[in-house]
Amino acid sequence: MCQLLGMNCNVPTDIVFSFTGFSQRGGRTDTHHDGWGIAFFEGAGVRHFVDHESAVASPIAELIKRYPIKSCNVIAHIRKATQGVVALENCHPFVRELWGRYWVFAHNGDLKDYHPTLDGAFRPVGSTDSERAFCWLLQELRRRFGDTRPPLDALRAALVPLVASIAAHGTFNLMLSDGTALFAHCSTSLHYIVRQYPFPSACLADEDLTVDFSQVTTPRDRVAVIVTAPLTTNETWTPFAPGELLMFVDGAPQP
Repeated sequence: MCQLLGMNCNVPTDIVFSFTGFSQRGGRTDTHHDGWGIAFFEGAGVRHFVDHESAVASPIAELIKRYPIKSCNVIAHIRKATQGVVALENCHPFVRELWGRYWVFAHNGDLKDYHPTLDGAFRPVGSTDSERAFCWLLQELRRRFGDTRPPLDALRAALVPLVASIAAHGTFNLMLSDGTALFAHCSTSLHYIVRQYPFPSACLADEDLTVDFSQVTTPRDRVAVIVTAPLTTNETWTPFAPGELLMFVDGAPQP
């Protein structure tokens, strides 16, 4: 299956270190070589990069590793295709507009016999179960709340049963964001870490690279990184419980 990477921060931060390790799983240290993508929220806009080439062979992925784009919410994905051909339109993350904001979604898993009724407001372009699930989620959120974006707590409460209904069809690890918070749901495997003062050094598991975060941060910075499998060998990552949906705001999971 695919792998997910997300970042949520209280100040704009680059994801170069984490993405450098994560991208190695796209064909070098793992077999997720059927495309990749990443989306960065910047103000009301989103920088969105996808490629049907493997992450280790993609010149665009090389750009991301060398260009420190700063963002408070980032979602990345490396694909191992289960449904849908290897093509650009099937690469995650997917982007849609709802309530005057861009929404970004990525999924790891395989949904069996999942063909929800879509009313036409949100329709898939590609042929993946993931994009169908994203369109249905946004459709149902708009059906519940109308044209007014709800507060984050109400949004989280609404997502819990919607996500559970999709997960009944199979594995549904996901990340979802509109740039104000990052939602992550675990069916089988997700882990997170919150880095804050005093910042440690971190050593990547998939690449020979170590960073001393105390040299590139300030004492008020806080960064949450969420990933399918831990990215570093010398830090303690917290596993999600199966079926758990967490909301991250300003670099921390919310109670």
